[in-house]
Amino acid sequence: MAGRFALALLPLSLAACGPLVPEGSSTVRAPVSAPRPAAVSSDARQCLAALGAAGAGFSPVSDRYYGAGCSTVGTVSLSELQGDEARFTLANLGPVACPLAETAAAWARFGVDRAARQVFGSGLVRIETMGSYSCRDVAGSSRRSAHATARAIDVSAFILADGRRVSILGDWSDGSRQEREFLRLVHQSACRRFGTVLGPDYNAAHKDHLHLEAGAPASFCR
Repeated sequence: MAGRFALALLPLSLAACGPLVPEGSSTVRAPVSAPRPAAVSSDARQCLAALGAAGAGFSPVSDRYYGAGCSTVGTVSLSELQGDEARFTLANLGPVACPLAETAAAWARFGVDRAARQVFGSGLVRIETMGSYSCRDVAGSSRRSAHATARAIDVSAFILADGRRVSILGDWSDGSRQEREFLRLVHQSACRRFGTVLGPDYNAAHKDHLHLEAGAPASFCR
């Protein structure tokens, strides 16, 4: 009897746990519904399996709805990705939609790590980001950004095994020949994988990062 009573109380105790507001949100909104189980559809299971097969370190994140078109549904928390010879970490990254995480894992290995080895002879150890989920509009419009559903990542810099830091802000235009070559290779590879890629050549708002958004490859690349 005591066991059945404890089980009956479990949903109530879980419901009492307040949801966390993701870091990086430009607008703080309380969820309008309780967290829902993460990744239960067949597509979601396939995506998680693909991430695991790619050697990514991750954990599913419970679905949350924040209202006004903002949500984190079918997302994961990425901690590590696999390169050809070693693993590397990601900095300042919040929840990411699983299909975007899968694309990012492939890009990081084949487009970034390999470019670093090709240009510098040194592998990747960390990708620095400016976050993923943020409840906000596209700049200068009333349309919700892909960040509002965790379907975009802003990448700002790359740390290599030799200690070198190559940043979008500092090296896109003013870096050495090697640094500029590396960043162009990284950008070109992103355009072959992501739906929308925006960088410093697009506008001043992207002078310090690459905006990588889920969707059909090369739908919009600047």
